[in-house]
Amino acid sequence: MPELKKIALITNFNIYEKAGAAMQVALRLSEFPCEIMAAMFNRDKILRMNRGRMSFTFLPMDELYAQADLVIVLGGDGTILEAARRAAVRGTPILGINLGRVGYMAELEMEELDLLSRLFALTADENGEASPAYRIETRSMLHVELLDQQGAVRTDTYGLNDAVITNGSIARIVDIELSENGVPVTSYRADGLIVATPTGSTAYSMSAGGPVADPRVACFCVTPICPHSLAARPLVFPDDASLEIKNVCQREKMLFLTVDGRTNCELYRGETVRITKSPMETRLIRLKTCGFYNRLRAKMAEYN
Repeated sequence: MPELKKIALITNFNIYEKAGAAMQVALRLSEFPCEIMAAMFNRDKILRMNRGRMSFTFLPMDELYAQADLVIVLGGDGTILEAARRAAVRGTPILGINLGRVGYMAELEMEELDLLSRLFALTADENGEASPAYRIETRSMLHVELLDQQGAVRTDTYGLNDAVITNGSIARIVDIELSENGVPVTSYRADGLIVATPTGSTAYSMSAGGPVADPRVACFCVTPICPHSLAARPLVFPDDASLEIKNVCQREKMLFLTVDGRTNCELYRGETVRITKSPMETRLIRLKTCGFYNRLRAKMAEYN
């Protein structure tokens, strides 16, 4: 694994508590041989808080992600998701520090900043050779295409968690057809439909009654939202499938496609959303030894 020489700090510096947390992280990082980087538009806020204690490099956002060896994200899962989408383009690993409510995707809490030293430490592997004291966990992503009635791609995006089709802010039943590799699977009368990665299976999909998938399982989880049928159940597909979801609703001219809770697109009657596995992956830095199920149990206990 490459040395982590250039580290970008991402958070909402307009919120005093988050900006203060980022400065604490920067202070810890300043003890190690690395360059601390931040977005240019946060320059004035950081300089006022920093008072010359640490050295920062300020870059435009795109250049920040292009140059960083590691992106440290301070915030909740939404902030980490947005950073993951940007970092995945270049394969840059991210480390999440939880400043949200659950922070399921985050690796550290603020009281665990001592573990940042593992980013720069070496340990002996099973062969007795020196290796980094951290590991990188890869997570699959969705490739989401919106096709018009003629089958031409109108919108092309990607996400780490899920793609959701609903009626928007109005809670009204819609009609959706689901196919896999061109073969009809089923139709739904429901408030909407969620297609989630294993990472996203612990988010909205789980709340809607979908299965929780271990990130090591190569799959898509398809979960209807409040289906108007006793027969409608969540489905699990292999992640080499091509899923097509068509808007066949006669009462509503337009539905909405939302990816990772951020990207929002209009889905008109007769149009189709095609979902496949993205060639990009999210790379998460892991500093602790706890596995998926320990993390799931701990986070769900906190949430309850």
